Amino acid sequence: MDSQLKKGLLDVCVLSVLREGESYGYKIISDLAPYIEISESTLYPILKRLEAAGALTTQSREYNGRLRKYYAVTAKGLQKIEEFIEDQREFERIYAFIVKGGKQ
Repeated sequence: MDSQLKKGLLDVCVLSVLREGESYGYKIISDLAPYIEISESTLYPILKRLEAAGALTTQSREYNGRLRKYYAVTAKGLQKIEEFIEDQREFERIYAFIVKGGKQ
């Protein structure tokens, strides 16, 4: 899979997990595991990039005596998911055209 395509896909997958409610790194990886493989070294740069883009927010809270960073999706992040879904619908139409050999 093209690395740029996969990068965008991973961003939306992370946002989709957070759409269900705030979460933290290890839990995000666990939630994604049945669908796509992602490591901590891949996840944390994604989270930083999404935060910088305003697609998610962070909040640190104590858990078992140490700080844990929680992430939550923003309205901008939800919009990014919706844009991805619309792009995917267009991609499916193009894919169907290609599979049919360019015939309508």
